[in-house]
Amino acid sequence: MNKTFGWLPKSSYYVLTAGIAIIFLAPLVWTLISSFAPQAGSAQTDGWGIGNYQTLFNYQLGIGTYALNSTIITLLTVLFTVVVSLFGGYAFAKFDFPGKNILFLLTLSILMVPYATLLIPLMVSLKALHLNNTLVGVALVIAMFQLPFATFMMRISFESVPKEMEESALMDGCGTFGALRRILLPAVKPGLITVGLFAFLAAWNDFMVPLYLVGSDNQPLPLALVNMRQQVMGVIDYGATQAGVTVLAIPCIILFLALQRQYVAGFMSGALKG
Repeated sequence: MNKTFGWLPKSSYYVLTAGIAIIFLAPLVWTLISSFAPQAGSAQTDGWGIGNYQTLFNYQLGIGTYALNSTIITLLTVLFTVVVSLFGGYAFAKFDFPGKNILFLLTLSILMVPYATLLIPLMVSLKALHLNNTLVGVALVIAMFQLPFATFMMRISFESVPKEMEESALMDGCGTFGALRRILLPAVKPGLITVGLFAFLAAWNDFMVPLYLVGSDNQPLPLALVNMRQQVMGVIDYGATQAGVTVLAIPCIILFLALQRQYVAGFMSGALKG
């Protein structure tokens, strides 16, 4: 039995965990079923079928274009976040330099700023850099808002690694980057996966940043779904919307199930350090 709930009787433990699972899974199951069910005002009005998915796949430029835009934004966001937070967390954890703690607090303070308030200044900045209405610009903005948490996560991951491991590598002739690549990087792999998973979920599902920064040709999937749901005379196509939510959720569910062990290990490394 899980030690966290060790004080519960075995039957109560199973009932509690099953109840929590039902609460979280019920909306997903309901959305999946409703996407195939007949609904008034949708493409699937008579019997069960894939009419809602046909509407989704044939919307304007096609779902493939919007999914590709989301994929590019997501991959770039994960790449930027993982690389910058890796070196940033390593620097904060392993090196002493003037103003280190102040700089770290300033980095974390970004978490307290509602990111919607910064989108207009960022849009102006991206325009000056000729990155406005580009997928790279969207990825940079989303990564910027992920970096405070990611840097914090990587710092505690590096701090949880015994100093003796790095010192042994340095004594054996490895340089700083050699020790990072050969010794520390495998040790903080769970933290990296956790950071990458958070960045993936944020970029794949983000609506606000693309709404401000890209036009109709570069819309990612969430923005396209919102535009698609509004039909003639303001009627909402709930069937197509539920089909879109299902498609949008599938990569997130698959990735989380595949990486859940590393995800939990990444958080536990920080908890054990604290």
